[in-house]
Amino acid sequence: MANIKSAKKRILVTQTKTERNKSIRSAVKTSIKKVEAAVAANDKEAAQAALVAATSRIDKAAQKGVYHKNNASRKVARLAKLVNGIA
Repeated sequence: MANIKSAKKRILVTQTKTERNKSIRSAVKTSIKKVEAAVAANDKEAAQAALVAATSRIDKAAQKGVYHKNNASRKVARLAKLVNGIA
């Protein structure tokens, strides 16, 4: 356990940020799974709606610094490719 006041504060701040990032990452994963489920069900309209929601959530996570911008861009591109592949 830290003895210095600033070190104790860093521990608390790190815990807070970790919980926030975990929550955001979990929400992004859930939205990605919704897109994948709609694609698996071959439901183009639901997949496109889920893609819009997932893209928004991923972009917001990138803005908050949870994901690197290239990582977020790659996730969006893969989902878009998946949705566009539905016949």
